[in-house]
Parts: sequence; C-alpha cells; structure tokens
Amino acid sequence: MIIKRIFLLLAPFLLFGNCTNHSKTEIYQSDRENVLDIKNQVHEILIDTPFIGSIARLFLLDDYLIIEDCRSDDQLIRLFDRQSFDYVKSTGTLGEGPGEIVNIGFIGTCPGSREFYVSDHGKQKIFCYHVDSLLADPLYFPSVKYEMNRVEFPSRYKYMNDTLSIGLIIRPTGNSGYQQSVARWNMQTGGITPMKYTHPQISKKRVVMDASLRYNRYVEGYEYNDLMTLCDLNGHLISNIYGPAWNDKRTNKTSYYRKVAIYKDKIIALFSGENTFDENVPSGIKVLCPTLFHIFDIHGNYLKTLDVGYHVSDFCCDEENSRLIMNFDDEIQFGYFDLKSVI
Repeated sequence: MIIKRIFLLLAPFLLFGNCTNHSKTEIYQSDRENVLDIKNQVHEILIDTPFIGSIARLFLLDDYLIIEDCRSDDQLIRLFDRQSFDYVKSTGTLGEGPGEIVNIGFIGTCPGSREFYVSDHGKQKIFCYHVDSLLADPLYFPSVKYEMNRVEFPSRYKYMNDTLSIGLIIRPTGNSGYQQSVARWNMQTGGITPMKYTHPQISKKRVVMDASLRYNRYVEGYEYNDLMTLCDLNGHLISNIYGPAWNDKRTNKTSYYRKVAIYKDKIIALFSGENTFDENVPSGIKVLCPTLFHIFDIHGNYLKTLDVGYHVSDFCCDEENSRLIMNFDDEIQFGYFDLKSVI
C-alpha cells in the first residue's frame, strides 16, 4: 500500500520528466514567418578581374577570401584580400600535370596556419597550399596532404586539426549512387569513425553540414526533408528540429536546406522550400538558388528569416568582420551584409 501511494505521488513528476526529455530532442516548429526584407542592406562586391564564372564557392582563411572558380578553363582558385576584396593571386591550374587539378572539390582551411587543402577527385588527392609560399614563389607547387580512398572519402569537412575533422563521407554504390554519412575523420591516418546517430525515419541521407569545436556540436540540414539535426562531436543526438513541411517521405521534388553554418552562437541556414522541377526548363530541373536565410540559436530554436532579395548560390560567414559574404546567381555576382545589424 505504501509503495502504491509513493508511486501515485511520483507519477506526475515521472510523466513530466519523460515529456521534457522528449521535447528537448524532438522540436517541432510550425511557424517560421518572422521574415525581414534586408535587400537594401546587401552591399555589392565588384570583381572585374579576373573573370569568375557563375558557379563559385567561397572560403575564408586568415587574411584572404578564397573563391573556387569551378568552371574556369585555366586557374581554379582565386585569392582576394579579406578586408578590401582586392584581387591578390590565382592558383590551381586545371590539368593533369604535376601540381595541376583535374576535378576540383572542397577546399578545407586551417585558420592560423595559413594553409588550405584542395580536394582533387580526379587524382584522388588532397593538396596542401601554404599561402606565404604561394605568394612568394611564381613557380609554387602544392604538396600532397592526403591520398584519398576510392571506397570512401570526405566530400566536405570542418577541419579542427590533423587528427580530427568532422566530415561528410561518401561511399560510392554502383555507377552513380552513393551513401552519405557524417563521421570523425583523421587526416593523418585516414581513419573514419561514423557518427552514432542516424535519424530512424530517413532511409536515404542527403545533407549539408557544419561543425563547431567551441560548441561541441555539428549540424545537419537535410536537402530533401524539412529537418535539421544537432549532435555533439561524438555523434550523440542533441535535437531534431522539424520544420512546417516535415514528413518522412524523401522526394527530390522539393529542396530544403542548401547550406548551413555555425556563426558564433547562431546557426545560419540557406533555405529553399521550393519545387525542384520546372516544366518551362528544357531538362525539367531548375537549379534552386534561394533568397532566404533561416536564423536559429545554437540550440536550434528558430529566431527569424532574412530575405536578401538575390538568389544565393553559396555563402561564407566572416566572423572577424561580422558579415556574411555571398555568391549570387542574379543581377549582381557577389555581395555581403552586416550580421551585427540583423541577428
């Protein structure tokens, strides 16, 4: 009888405890309508020389903005001054010769070391470029940092040090298919340790990701599901954040997260939510370049949405200058806005 009374007294607390734990890990957000129009706060970056193609990727390293010019027929990597955006130098010659790049992929950066790492998926190597040597030597050749494994390899990663990167790992399956996972990757040994957590309702994973050593977490934004997942750097789930359009049926008809970045104590997500297919386009598929950034706190709570008014194909966060730098598929090609004034 006494035990029964104790249980009845504790039952509300036990039930409340279970609900609290559930709400901490499974967060449903039905409203993301706090939209700010900031088009008039976007400052154009004028780059006349060298000419850069419409598809470009942006990276930051110490004093430099690095632009990967994927479609160039000569040099694939352009360095600019981070403060003034003045042109500094080009490197990464397209070709199959020594020191040249066949099929450029991700560029990893190691802040403070003045080194950046360029993936070449044609040669299956990651090349190391040292900025000071590159600028001083007109005949500079990069060294080989890592020999990639054709069975599984990182498509992109957040470099922490030589023994720890958090990466998106690709494992090819057949002629064109692949499996994707987030893992701890040791660039020194090549060791890959898959993260423990995978969402039980997602059968075919396609995500973008970023990681933070400061906050001991990584974030995944699902490309074809309205879902964002936060885990610690050992792969333990912190929370799943479900957007208004969430369902567990993956389809490539709608694109959601295009890129995510952890900026200070915020998460910035380039977000589409638009239909992938367009009957007016010859191929039937349109390249989606969103105009919207969802802003979350570091725990995944939605704060606001920024509409920059231009179609963004890539971006990087300049924490030193508190600004977000963008590449557009629009009437202007590059621009930035001040983060302090809007988040």
